[in-house]
Amino acid sequence: METGLRITGLLRTDPVPEAGEDAAATISVTETLSEEEQEELRSELAKVEEEIQTLSQVLAAKEKHLAEIKRKLGISSLQELRQNIAKGWQDVTATPAYKKTSETLSQAGQKASAAFASVGSVITKKLEDVKNSPTFKSFEEKVENLKSKVGGTKPAGGDFGDVLNSTASASATATEPLPEQTQAGP
Repeated sequence: METGLRITGLLRTDPVPEAGEDAAATISVTETLSEEEQEELRSELAKVEEEIQTLSQVLAAKEKHLAEIKRKLGISSLQELRQNIAKGWQDVTATPAYKKTSETLSQAGQKASAAFASVGSVITKKLEDVKNSPTFKSFEEKVENLKSKVGGTKPAGGDFGDVLNSTASASATATEPLPEQTQAGP
């Protein structure tokens, strides 16, 4: 007969249990409780709900009192937020993960600095090699010769246009005549 009661209990339409409740446990518990036990639990439920309501009111009163004390002390929400952020940052920097990450980044920065320094010295060495190469020395001599030719005909302090014109005329006399100069005009 007990099996018959369970089957009928399963076919009844009870309210759907809330999230987190086990539907099978809810059905089997309500079937095994007597009317007196159910009434006692309902009474206890009402009492707990009343206590929760009272505690909520007490909490609201305490929060109001807290806000009044902070106002009298001159503590603003902005100051609290700053303190909370500072405390939070202090807590974060005290964690082993932050310390390890900071240490790793510091080492990486040192290695990067060393790498940049070595790259700079390599570039400096290469530039010195280029400067000491025969090709560069030959180019440097040609520039010096051109400079002496241009600088020797004009007094110091000439404007940029004069220097360009003298450079053009010096290079024209040093090379073959341009095709435009050899052709006769109409």
